[in-house]
Amino acid sequence: MSGELKRELGLRDITLLAITCIVGTRWIPAAAHAGPGSVTLWFLAAILFMVPLAIAVGVLAVKYPGTGGLYLWARNDFGRFHGFLAFAVYWIGLAIWFPSAAMFYMGAGIYAVNPAMAENRPFLLAIALAAIWIALGTNLIGVKIGKWTQNIGGASSWVIGGLLCAIALWLGTRRGSATPIHIAPTWNWDTIGFWATIAYALSGLEMAGLMGGEIRDPERNLPRAGWIASIFAAVFYSVATIAMLVILRPDQISEMNGYGQIAAAVSHESGFGWLAPILAVLVLASAVGQFGGIGTTISRLPFAVGVDRLLPAAFARVHPRWGTPYISLLVLGVIASLLLIAMQVGDTMRAAYQSLVSLMVIVGFLPYVYIFGSAWKAGRRISAVSGWAITLLAIVCSVVPTSDVTNVWLFETKIWVGTIAVVLVSWWLYRRNEAQPLF
Repeated sequence: MSGELKRELGLRDITLLAITCIVGTRWIPAAAHAGPGSVTLWFLAAILFMVPLAIAVGVLAVKYPGTGGLYLWARNDFGRFHGFLAFAVYWIGLAIWFPSAAMFYMGAGIYAVNPAMAENRPFLLAIALAAIWIALGTNLIGVKIGKWTQNIGGASSWVIGGLLCAIALWLGTRRGSATPIHIAPTWNWDTIGFWATIAYALSGLEMAGLMGGEIRDPERNLPRAGWIASIFAAVFYSVATIAMLVILRPDQISEMNGYGQIAAAVSHESGFGWLAPILAVLVLASAVGQFGGIGTTISRLPFAVGVDRLLPAAFARVHPRWGTPYISLLVLGVIASLLLIAMQVGDTMRAAYQSLVSLMVIVGFLPYVYIFGSAWKAGRRISAVSGWAITLLAIVCSVVPTSDVTNVWLFETKIWVGTIAVVLVSWWLYRRNEAQPLF
């Protein structure tokens, strides 16, 4: 190893980091667009997936302390190849996440202030790239500085939820709810596809485990942070979804521009012209925090794999001054930027968005097979079975096209070819480096 990572993160920092990695404000308009039945789905996903994941991460972080998270857990429990496969699929899945998330958040923030500018693709591309590199750059110079990006992002999510609730309460007492709140889910093909999205929105707690080597007293702080973040995320998503539905009807809330539509409606009813810019700043701040939180945590995966000599030695380097895995962060930033630019070629983002989300969910959930497998080996059998069941359900639901998909064969081809390509690339990388000795 080229150096040691510094233990800079306390309970507050790791809790806010976990919240930032889990809570994505992009999923709230999507849930509201699906109707009030989403509230029931939020709580079901929290009980059946998020709580078992919190139990699994807590016990595995104690069983296998150190930096590496799911790679470390899968390697120790199932062997070197399976550890690498879990790492590679997880890392590529989040590399797919970055471009769509960057364009969504920047578009949502700009739309809230100036809807016309949200259609300016070169402008959105520039600010999306800037957001990614600001977030990763602050973490490049050390988590002591970079943690404030995550902290601000996590706090912004709290403020967004509180602001939506305050507005909904005020409008609800004046003119009632715009939507009848019937929380029984609507069982149709669009809802089935959304189940996977809800489960994905409640994933991410395992990212905190990736930074075990940088957490002060991880045996005590990591499980506590996991439970706090789990409760917050479930309540936040449910209450924020209800708040949006009190303000507008589901058919008036777009998955892409819901925040701007909420701001416009409230400004029209109340004259609160200040709401749009404040909401835009909060959405952008939560985005930068999430980019930084996810980027800095998953950069520890190539670092850990590099230490095991399954990637080029450069990935195991720690910056001599800043004490961060800077090569991993730079590579992630470059790949995310290239994918973001590549997305702009050809089809519109709206047409490709559903395919990207489905591929992101499928690839993102595959590593949970290993996480809950390790939880089973650690004696957490109920958590493992529940986690496996939701993982399988999410993957199956992701291959179901929504009504927005006009070419089903093209949709399915993109998903299956993309998933197979991710697994084959992971296998090729492992075979290329497996001959190198571990010590």
